[in-house]
Amino acid sequence: MNYYTKNTLLGDVTIVEERGFITNLFLCKKQIAANYRATEAINEGFLQLEEYLTGERKSFNLPLNPKGTKFQQRVWSILLNIPYGETRTYKEVAALAGNEKASRAVGSANHNNPIPIFIPCHRVIGSDKSLTGFAYGLGVKEKLLDLEHAIL
Repeated sequence: MNYYTKNTLLGDVTIVEERGFITNLFLCKKQIAANYRATEAINEGFLQLEEYLTGERKSFNLPLNPKGTKFQQRVWSILLNIPYGETRTYKEVAALAGNEKASRAVGSANHNNPIPIFIPCHRVIGSDKSLTGFAYGLGVKEKLLDLEHAIL
């Protein structure tokens, strides 16, 4: 396992890679019990992240391998299909995951998303179109949605 931290337009970001797959992204400087070195996957992750943050990229093409439960995996798969600049409500994601009453479980899956931005949990909002919940704060969520010119 390898990790590397760089300063970005969002501040320090740490990307973790294991066996050629990105497994985590932290919107902070993070120390991991792993090798501190930038691998090909990490470098590509930072390149695509910078392109996204400067408005040059609207989708990611990265080898991702988030670890989670089957339900979390299903939710994260749904999030990957929310287009740039669009949002979905927790209830809509829950329905797509097979249980429209599982909004809180979707919120929990979003909170535990190990690869935010690349798996765009910031695109999920409340039924009343309010910004609710984001592991790194609503200010960051709002900044990402503003960057995408998302209509709430």
